[in-house]
Amino acid sequence: MQIIRELRGMPALPQGSVATIGNFDGVHLGHQQLLRHVAARAKHEGVAAVAITFDPHPIRVLAPDRAPKLLTTLDHRQSLIARQGIDFLLVLPFTRDLAHLGPGEFVRDVLLGIVQARFVVVGPNFRFGYRQAGDTNTLAGLGGKLGLGVEILPNVRIRGEAVSSTRVRRVLDAGRVQTAGRLLGRPFSNSGPIVTGLGIGHRHTVPTLNLAPAEEQLPNIGVYVTRTRLGEAWMHSVTNVGRKPTFGEYAVTVETYLLGFAGEVREKDMTIEYLFRLRDEIKFQNPAILKVQIQEDARRSLKFFRLLERLRRGP
Repeated sequence: MQIIRELRGMPALPQGSVATIGNFDGVHLGHQQLLRHVAARAKHEGVAAVAITFDPHPIRVLAPDRAPKLLTTLDHRQSLIARQGIDFLLVLPFTRDLAHLGPGEFVRDVLLGIVQARFVVVGPNFRFGYRQAGDTNTLAGLGGKLGLGVEILPNVRIRGEAVSSTRVRRVLDAGRVQTAGRLLGRPFSNSGPIVTGLGIGHRHTVPTLNLAPAEEQLPNIGVYVTRTRLGEAWMHSVTNVGRKPTFGEYAVTVETYLLGFAGEVREKDMTIEYLFRLRDEIKFQNPAILKVQIQEDARRSLKFFRLLERLRRGP
């Protein structure tokens, strides 16, 4: 997949394209279905598959006080989109000039002019243009006048409710990481550099690795069964998202305890995948009681991974 970061960098597509547009934060199951449909339609038509997204998130520019927490970094989003078969990802810098394009200008200048779209595929809640004045009806009307094919895909629904980035954030805020995983089609994860902590674990309980997440969205405060990636290796782990209330009141941190690991960590970055919520974060009477609880968390986590392995092997 080729990534283009400005309009004038888009190559000429003389055969045209099938395009889609969205923020694609999280690249959840709904996004994946849409992107794969675009790729399949483009292949059938013998043209390029193009996805258009924005950086930063439009609400960051238009109403920063209402901006959502991001589920994925731009790099992660690009990687996930590439897996769906898209040929070109156009990452438009979202500026106020772009925000002031009317629906008709956006269709003529961007969809028809820049990406030479023959078809555009969007979801039912798609809005575009200045002050989101355009919707799917607007797009269909413009398409009919300008010779642009328009296809509206229905939402992907799980348990009767549409899959959306907002829904993923909502279940993560409740600590429901398994539900988030079902909506995303993969475990929710945080990635970023390993940072120096306060040394509390080394002194009082068990040694942990502290993560500075690049993503803004975290699961709700609590203790989780996780997998942690260091380099190319995945390790079983237990992760605490919280404030260390046994030792005082601190800012929220993400710290992971690698199960059965002994050695030196040389990697500078790590990724944590959240698989199951074990419990709430609790204020204990002293560090010794907390250490016993961490050992119990580790035992339960190992039991979780043994059960998972049996299920994967089957009967």
